[in-house]
Amino acid sequence: MKTNRLRTLRNDAEAGFTLIELLIVMSVVLILMTLAVPAMQKTIKRANETSAINSLRTLNQMEGQYNSTYPTHGFSCSLAALGGKPGSGVPTPEAAQLIPEDLAAGNKAGYTFTISNCTKTTVNNQDQFNSYQITAVPNSVGHSGDRGFCTDENAQIHYDSKGGSNCTDLLQ
Repeated sequence: MKTNRLRTLRNDAEAGFTLIELLIVMSVVLILMTLAVPAMQKTIKRANETSAINSLRTLNQMEGQYNSTYPTHGFSCSLAALGGKPGSGVPTPEAAQLIPEDLAAGNKAGYTFTISNCTKTTVNNQDQFNSYQITAVPNSVGHSGDRGFCTDENAQIHYDSKGGSNCTDLLQ
């Protein structure tokens, strides 16, 4: 009986991890995390940039649709006019319900979107916008994205490698 009791005490002592073993495991986990975090941040930035480019393509398409739906207005010169809550009534030139609410608010996936540099002509006392420029700049350059993007009524997307709206390079 005494040998069974000694065997039980010995097994209980060997059942857990030692402090050294736990420290080694924690060190390995920390090393793996330091390697994974920068890669994850790079992946998030790339996903945000891809989302911004796709959003600009969508906005260009919706500007064309807006122009054909409301020809007396021409293009829209605001995101709010392209937006509007679906199902809130009949679409109007002030709320065409063409884009999702987050994009109409001007923020999506770490980027801020704006429509500016609109040129207009007045026909029969009605302003008609003939051109526009849409910009998408990262909310935090280096964190939410590295590049800024711009497009206009010609639907070509250019980028600014410094994250601003001085878009000179054509996106391939």
